[in-house]
Amino acid sequence: MGVVFGLLWLFTGLLQGVHGQGVYAPPTVRIVHSGQACNVEEERYSERVYTIKEGETLELQCLVTGHPRPQIRWTKTAGGASDRESSLHNETLRIENINRHQGGRYYCKAENGLGSPAIRSIRVDVYYLDDPVITIHQSVGEAKEQFYFERTVFLRCVANSNPPVHYTWRRGREVLSQGSDSGVEIYEPFFTQGETKILKLKNLRPQDYADYTCFSSVRNVCGIEDKSAHFTLSNRTAPPSIKLLLDDPLVVNPGETITLVCVASGGEPHPSLKWMRPDGQQLPKRSVVKGGTLTIPAVAIDDGGVYSCVGSNNVGNPAKKTTTILVRGLRKGRFWITPDPYHNDDNIQIGREVKISCQVEATPPEELQFSWLKNGRPLRSSERMVITHTDTDVSPGTTNLDIIDLKFTDFGTYTCVASLRNGGTPEISIDVNISSTTVPPELTIPRGRSHLITQEGDTVDLQCLVSGKPKPIILWSRVEESGVAAAAAATALMPDGSIQTESYDGILRISNVTREMSGTYRCQTSQYNGFNVKPREALIQLVVQFPPAVEPVHTEIRQALGRAFSLTCRLLRAHPARLLRYEWKLGTRLLTVGQFSDQRDDTNYHVRALNREGYGEYTCDITNEAGAGRCTFLVTGKAYPPEFYYDTYSALWQNRPRVYGFKLQWTQMEPNAVDRILAYRLGIRQMGQSRWWEQEIPMEGTIQKGELLTYNLTELIKPESYLVRLTPITRYGEGDSTERIITYSGFYMYIETSRPRLEGDTARLLSPTFNSKSSPVSNNPTYCFAFYYHMYGKHIGALNIFLRQKGQAVTDTLVWSLTGNQGDRWCQAKVNIHPTTAFQMVIEGVRGSGIEGDIAIDDVTIEEGECKDPPPNNLRSLAPPSSPHIWQHCITLILALIGQQR
Repeated sequence: MGVVFGLLWLFTGLLQGVHGQGVYAPPTVRIVHSGQACNVEEERYSERVYTIKEGETLELQCLVTGHPRPQIRWTKTAGGASDRESSLHNETLRIENINRHQGGRYYCKAENGLGSPAIRSIRVDVYYLDDPVITIHQSVGEAKEQFYFERTVFLRCVANSNPPVHYTWRRGREVLSQGSDSGVEIYEPFFTQGETKILKLKNLRPQDYADYTCFSSVRNVCGIEDKSAHFTLSNRTAPPSIKLLLDDPLVVNPGETITLVCVASGGEPHPSLKWMRPDGQQLPKRSVVKGGTLTIPAVAIDDGGVYSCVGSNNVGNPAKKTTTILVRGLRKGRFWITPDPYHNDDNIQIGREVKISCQVEATPPEELQFSWLKNGRPLRSSERMVITHTDTDVSPGTTNLDIIDLKFTDFGTYTCVASLRNGGTPEISIDVNISSTTVPPELTIPRGRSHLITQEGDTVDLQCLVSGKPKPIILWSRVEESGVAAAAAATALMPDGSIQTESYDGILRISNVTREMSGTYRCQTSQYNGFNVKPREALIQLVVQFPPAVEPVHTEIRQALGRAFSLTCRLLRAHPARLLRYEWKLGTRLLTVGQFSDQRDDTNYHVRALNREGYGEYTCDITNEAGAGRCTFLVTGKAYPPEFYYDTYSALWQNRPRVYGFKLQWTQMEPNAVDRILAYRLGIRQMGQSRWWEQEIPMEGTIQKGELLTYNLTELIKPESYLVRLTPITRYGEGDSTERIITYSGFYMYIETSRPRLEGDTARLLSPTFNSKSSPVSNNPTYCFAFYYHMYGKHIGALNIFLRQKGQAVTDTLVWSLTGNQGDRWCQAKVNIHPTTAFQMVIEGVRGSGIEGDIAIDDVTIEEGECKDPPPNNLRSLAPPSSPHIWQHCITLILALIGQQR
């Protein structure tokens, strides 16, 4: 192990007491802080407010008591109903570089299954101060290009902060305040709630042309320094004006590089320029911005839209100019055939009218142009062949070819050609065949395919047979169910997550089908790329069978030999839900089989008396046509894990100068669930090492629920930490283990004897005031005052313990004293006290003749009852402890006491 150490493990006996819940206790919570807080204070209703500077580290610790060890969860809400709750499962909440948005109320919740969860909260207030910004404005109706004489000018200073900011204005070196200058007025708009300070210059004068400075301050709270902003007001000061050096709209071809140029045409100070898109859209990733120039290489259709240049110099309102980029392109070419609307017939017939429509989306729409071909030859509008186009302002653009009094010679292939007038993009051609075989669509379902049954996980094809020429696109969707499930089905989506799916062959393929995909599916013909007639549609019912869902899927049952118990497997859902069978097994051995009745949704297996062969894995398979659902029960005699007790007071104690001891305490979870625990295997390993030391601790008798077991570990090396593992052992074998880490840490108090301390100087530490309790046996109760001391050095003075009683007069009685060098070791002292009234304990350290005389104390306690000998190395008892500590914290520090970490 690198360092040899001994472990003294001695088991010396047991103490009997009351049985029951023992040390089991519901959780309590206390929030403490560390890190870089500016201030922590109590508000009304005992809410704690923790103030911290933005950018610092927030560290809050949730200290809990309770047994078993409570589970801790941190949550945070900022107070609004829409705020998202975040959580952290840890004792310590640490946020580095905290920002203003992370302020709010933090809750620590602890629960261990006993009583109600314990919850405490603390509000974190993040302080910050942003750089102030000065903006210049004129009165409404007075704004001109420049700030002339006899105009009223407003200088507005704004800074975001928490707490509210305090502003100071300065003109040159002169501090301006309300009333200091008749031409100056300083005020705060009511609606800004302290975020703005306005300096009003009335009837602008020559002396008002000057350098102005706005200082913002939060009065150095949290060490936040003051900040300032500057502005020079002159007779040239003017709001920004800008202009665009480009065409509007700017029409370009895909793939070209475009440059948008924005320049400032006026304004003092010189305006800054920025390009942006509406509604928070980002500029194209490929774009390059340099000053007021925006360059977009290889422009794409998606880059089209509105672009704005904004010029700002904090004078007046920002200037804004907008342009539109139109990227030439043709998209979404479609066609449809409309039979003669004056006849109730969807077929095309000789002697009747037929109309062919062609539709294309174009950018820019005014450049869209159509032409028609018949069998490859240009076709012009005539009395019987009427060609019309929609207005160019309407998008998408549509062209119609009306054939009046259809003749046999009109049969052929008609081609609609869409193009842009100025080129730059390929044209779109759509062919439509008109002949005796051009017929409207018909839709049918193959025989036997209108009601499909499949099993979960399979691949299934839903098919609609479509006839007609031209063959239309098929649209698949889900049908809203009627009845109770209508609300859920109304939002049912297709398997790919869309509302509607297109199919060119009439087949909808669903892979890895799930039970949620059961339902009615509709296939219907589209009204584009085909006949413009009432859609044909058909319905297909899909039934997805799935194996039974059961509970529990897996559970562990701990039982002692000779006991009776039952196992229950419950059916949740299945399809089909008829002819369900069950089969119970232990390992591979068949136990029983049967069939579910319509009135039952579970099956049970009973064990009258558990024997060794009865341990193992029990399974219950419930089957239908689609498969089986399995309940698994692992029946074991393993003991539950021990539960370490973390609330032991003064678990650490000094053994010798280089070693320490630790009082390890635990309870046994559900000790009566299995056979009696015969022993515990204790393993210990120094952190950072790999070697384990092990010791078996025998147990006599039966451990009760809530019984507190104690084992004293000694000879632990300072300041090393150790991993401790505890494993219960029954006649079945080893149970579940529990681990915890033991760390040597803590603080002690000592007197500092260096200069300017002089011989005879004293330091006193006072306890809180306690009320003496009378007992039925005696009116003067006895208390045991105990502590550890360290008195090493050639100039050691004295350590005195006084009992201070507060009767008609305050009296100090010396009850213990020690002087001189006691060696380099910690020693324990105990003294019985018999107060007759309210009392305090006073610990006094007296400086000796030199600087080598530091005296230290540690682990100070007051317990009711007579002082007893130190406990043996290992003991077993029932809790709660019979002697509660009534003093666990040092309160008042007088003269010079310094806390030194061990």
